[in-house]
Amino acid sequence: MFAPNYIENKLKFFPQIKEAVCFGHDREEVCAFVNIDFDAVGNWAERRGLPYAGYVDLAGKPEVLEMMRECMAQVNQDLAAEEGMAATQVARFLVLHKELDPDDDELTRTRKVRRNFVAQKYAVLIDALYGGRSEQFIETKVKFEDGRTGTVSATLKILEAKTWPAGRKAA
Repeated sequence: MFAPNYIENKLKFFPQIKEAVCFGHDREEVCAFVNIDFDAVGNWAERRGLPYAGYVDLAGKPEVLEMMRECMAQVNQDLAAEEGMAATQVARFLVLHKELDPDDDELTRTRKVRRNFVAQKYAVLIDALYGGRSEQFIETKVKFEDGRTGTVSATLKILEAKTWPAGRKAA
């Protein structure tokens, strides 16, 4: 039983994750996009002396990707322990290079994900997740608050998430 909102809400429980979008309907496994919470992860990085030059740079840092992998592993562990949810563990994921934004039509004004729009806009990333790629280049058009438009590009790392056997919590 694939329940994307349930999985996404578990991921967003972590203060380091601002948004999550899960895919898996009519697929053999669940894959996810996550947005870091720039303020929370930025504070974490500064406390560790980890320099960064903006969202794209911070979201792609190996240390940040490892933190996201740990969050994903915890959610997967919880899902494995819940009856009927083990098959919904996230198999692969990536950290998006930009925050999902209502100005880019990715979220509603009440900050709900426009899942179908996001799936179309980022189809190349979904194909990479399900195609077994280890990274994928993407260039995305963005609208700035002042009305200007531009692009944000990055080569995103695609990560394997730790999964757990059904019904068991790890020691």
